[in-house]
Amino acid sequence: MTIEVCWDPGAAQPPARVAAWRSMNATVQGAKEEWPSLFRPDAVIEDPVGPSMFDQEGRGHHGHDGISAFWDLAIARVERFQFVMRDSHAAGNEVANVGTVTTFLRGYRVDTDGVFVYRVDDEGKIMSIRAFWEVERAMATARRAGG
Repeated sequence: MTIEVCWDPGAAQPPARVAAWRSMNATVQGAKEEWPSLFRPDAVIEDPVGPSMFDQEGRGHHGHDGISAFWDLAIARVERFQFVMRDSHAAGNEVANVGTVTTFLRGYRVDTDGVFVYRVDDEGKIMSIRAFWEVERAMATARRAGG
């Protein structure tokens, strides 16, 4: 498992960028028990923003229970993740990362291009993740994992 990012997580970075990297790293490592601890108890995940196969009503996944349920629905089924962030724009307690999340599952891979916005509180806990990506566009990239 690898994580590729365009910034050095060992260097001094804005708290939202550090939180985003920690979240991506926990996902790559399959660290379900660690992942919710990165979030505030009232955090919200919208991945993707709006209605989708992960969130029929498009209201997001709320609190640690919702975040854990999102993991089971959207993350646990994936064999491997690769994050390649081509750019990262930090401002205040937020960061917008621009890149591709590649998921590998059952012999296939899917590339999801998007903008991934993380908001943190003053302690660096994630308050929200808003992932802007298009389901149809991502599904159009589905191909054999070797391809």
